[in-house]
Amino acid sequence: MTYEEIVALLGYAGGHEQVVRIMTTARTEVVGIPISVDTHVTAHEVYLRPAGSDETEIAISLAAIEKVELA
Repeated sequence: MTYEEIVALLGYAGGHEQVVRIMTTARTEVVGIPISVDTHVTAHEVYLRPAGSDETEIAISLAAIEKVELA
């Protein structure tokens, strides 16, 4: 996927509280709801909330994302 496609899908999913499945360049799979997508050069990351866990946030560098799909 292109960077633009990744950011667009994460933004859509976050705006509609949809669960996504992210595959990283290290072949790690992460599942959750995007709560923030920061494309600023100093951050360049997405924060996810795992389904069923309101107190946990996972940060992933946008550069480390290979593929995103709605789960």
